[in-house]
Amino acid sequence: MNWLLNGNCYGSLAQSRDFFQQIGDQTDYLLNTFALKTVITASPLIAKFLKNNFPDLEVRASVNMEIGTPEAVEYLLPWFDGFYLKREYNYDLARLKKMRKFTLKHGKKLFLLVNSGCLNFCSARTFHDNLVAHQHEIAQQDNALDFHGVCHLFLKDNQNKKKLLAYTNFIRPEDINFYEPYCDGCKLATRVSRFPAEIVEAYTMGHWNGNLLDLTEPSHAGNCYPNIIRNDKIPRDYHLHRLQCDKNCQSCSYCCEVQETAACNLKGLYTDVVF
Repeated sequence: MNWLLNGNCYGSLAQSRDFFQQIGDQTDYLLNTFALKTVITASPLIAKFLKNNFPDLEVRASVNMEIGTPEAVEYLLPWFDGFYLKREYNYDLARLKKMRKFTLKHGKKLFLLVNSGCLNFCSARTFHDNLVAHQHEIAQQDNALDFHGVCHLFLKDNQNKKKLLAYTNFIRPEDINFYEPYCDGCKLATRVSRFPAEIVEAYTMGHWNGNLLDLTEPSHAGNCYPNIIRNDKIPRDYHLHRLQCDKNCQSCSYCCEVQETAACNLKGLYTDVVF
């Protein structure tokens, strides 16, 4: 059993005695009732508290901490047993190798989030994560504006939709085995997905015969409908190309060309697709 405590903000409670008393009581209950094994958190203080009071519990640094360098791991070595790599580096083979070598050297684990639909290096991610952390308080207000993520607004533009593969970092189920030497495990995001069981099945089976966008969270299938990206039309060496490219997406058209080839219009299967 894994317990997720990766809120980006706990407000005024973040350092309070009552807050940590509650976490301690809940941890004790989960250990004794459900054999809790791991906790994922974005709070160094929660990690420190758990390591001091439950030393046998495995504590992992959330992907929300944006950890992407050995230095970032080194700062937190006393409090965490494992680290989720910054999602944008899923296709950076050199960095994967470096991070794997460093974490192994220090007896730590490395994990990946494999089906994120977030846009790479999203400039509004911290803001959005803070909103999610306070969503119940926000829902009680007379709010003037809605915010569902800049990705949804960005992808309303048809020209931007053509760059979806290039601007995202999710790993296909067919490619997941390649990553076994470079990490200890992978996380699947399914919290708000309409197809959680299908996502789990796709990645455990290593195969998906459908719209790639149905696997991601957030899912962009609705933004792109009636167009889909057929997974069976993605080249088998797609992941190898991305892992070893120079990451200069502004001057490279490879991912856009792959997406154009794999695009399909559900309302007009035999017509030209404008994705």
